[in-house]
Amino acid sequence: MSDQNLTCTDCSKQFTFTDSEQEFYRSKGFSTPGRCPDCRAARKAAREGGGSYSGRSSGGSSYGGGSSYGGERQMYAVVCAQCGKNTEVPFSPRGDRPVYCSDCFRSQPGNSSGGRSGGSSYGGGSRSGGSRY
Repeated sequence: MSDQNLTCTDCSKQFTFTDSEQEFYRSKGFSTPGRCPDCRAARKAAREGGGSYSGRSSGGSSYGGGSSYGGERQMYAVVCAQCGKNTEVPFSPRGDRPVYCSDCFRSQPGNSSGGRSGGSSYGGGSRSGGSRY
C-alpha cells in the first residue's frame, strides 16, 4: 500500500491520504475520505456547533486529539463532595459518584500525579498495548 493523492469534494484541493491514515481508516472500518483534512475539521466544528474554527495550516489529519478546534467548553456548577466549595467541572455529574474540586481531587488516593492538565483520552491512550495505528 502507498500514499494516495485524493481530491477534496468540497474545495477541490488535492490532499495526500497517507499509508498510515489508510491503515487507521481500515482498522476502524471507515471509507476513504472525500474531504481534505481542513474541510473535515471545518465540517466537524460546524457540526458540533463551534463555528469558531481557527484553521489548521499544518495539513495534518483530523482524527484523534480531543478538543483542538476551539469553541467554549461547557462547564457545570457543582459543590465539592469533600470540602463543600462551589466549583465547576467539564462534565455533567451523574449523581451516583462524588465530584471534587481540583484541590480535593488531587488529594484523593490514586491521584498522586499532581493533577492532569486537561487532556483527553481520545486518539492516543495506551489501551491494550498494540501499535497506535
